[in-house]
Amino acid sequence: MLNDNKKREAPEIVLRCQQFAVRIVKVAGALPKNPAGFAIANQLVRAGTAIGANLEEAQESPTKKDFCHKLSICIKESRETLFWLDVIQESRLINSKRLHSIVDKNEQILKVLKSILKSAKKHR
Repeated sequence: MLNDNKKREAPEIVLRCQQFAVRIVKVAGALPKNPAGFAIANQLVRAGTAIGANLEEAQESPTKKDFCHKLSICIKESRETLFWLDVIQESRLINSKRLHSIVDKNEQILKVLKSILKSAKKHR
């Protein structure tokens, strides 16, 4: 982790995605230690952390087209994350109350990403 005095300024949505990724890692760690739990944890971590990673990468896009493409990937990863969270919830692998908050955060992030993409496409 970066030293506090060396942290750079990042857009709020990037910070929210990073915090979300940390929560995803914690949820994955709480899954059962069996073949299903390991498989779902792997997919959940890959998708849930890719949202912020791709958004971070988008910050340095050389063109609006590239920015929009990377943002589209963020949206796809966010939707995949929702899928895995739904699977966890429907399978009752983790208490539904514990998942409600993270599902809500994911939906909020998804709305913001869609709004940013819509705006970026309008101004291309």
